[in-house]
Amino acid sequence: MQLAPAPYFKDPKPLCPDTPPPDGQAFWIHTGDKRRCRLGLWRTKTPKGTIIIFPGRTEYIEKYASIAADFAARDYHTVAIDWRGQGLADRALPDRLKGHVADFAEYQQDRAALIAAMTALALPKPWSLLAHSMGGCIGLRALHEGLPVQSVVFSGPMWGIEMHPLRRMGAWTVSTLAHWLKSGALYAPGTSGAPYLLNVAFENNQLTNDRASFDHMKAQLQRNPSFGLGGPTLGWLNASLNEMHRLSKLPSPDLPCLTYLGSDEQIVDSRAIVRRMASWAQGRLITLPSTRHEALMEATALRLSRTDEITEFFTQNT
Repeated sequence: MQLAPAPYFKDPKPLCPDTPPPDGQAFWIHTGDKRRCRLGLWRTKTPKGTIIIFPGRTEYIEKYASIAADFAARDYHTVAIDWRGQGLADRALPDRLKGHVADFAEYQQDRAALIAAMTALALPKPWSLLAHSMGGCIGLRALHEGLPVQSVVFSGPMWGIEMHPLRRMGAWTVSTLAHWLKSGALYAPGTSGAPYLLNVAFENNQLTNDRASFDHMKAQLQRNPSFGLGGPTLGWLNASLNEMHRLSKLPSPDLPCLTYLGSDEQIVDSRAIVRRMASWAQGRLITLPSTRHEALMEATALRLSRTDEITEFFTQNT
């Protein structure tokens, strides 16, 4: 497999200037269904292995440069992916701000292309998975399909979406009707093409309690508008609800697992996470006090404590 270079946007103002990220690279990867995604790679000189990051919805590889710096300092290579429909990957609809897939199985095509590219790059093993939010949903499916990793860490995994029961019923009804009426490309009710970070005040945001992290993520989108993504479509909503329901019926994988859940989680369904981890024989759930959805995008001391914990977990489970 030949990998063509892709654009990579080095951050002119790293989140932690004292520990700037290693030089990043990006490559175009192509899926079996002819979609183009983007792979990001950060290397270290003496790698113990490679950490694979499965990002959440709306995210892009550059968001994880500061995390890659933390992992590089602990002797791990890091890779991340722009899923189809976000970052610089191919987008499904003419309105590129609509977050859309027709079926969550599409993301497994991206995952397969990522693993093929990692193999072609001969990235050092063992491989471990860090999956955030929507990436946690994709990651759980990937584990069931044989993702070649030794252990996994989830951060606020999307195994359910936080909704009032009546709203959940409405989401199922409206998104299913949209599917049958072939209207899945419409924005889900209450959403629009406005990227969340550019349209919410820090005081009201559901992602982080750390002002520096919030400002840094917002500045990345302001510098690189092509990364922007608005709300999900009804098609994405229906596909996600179906996938989360299917996954809820599957057993927990036989793999060491560490999961972080913020005590102030408002985006994904905390109850679904608690239920899943209660049945994960090799799993451990850590509830983080005074933490929102982004467990790794908090104050520097907290983030470093978690990257220490994550890399120690990966090292112990190789």
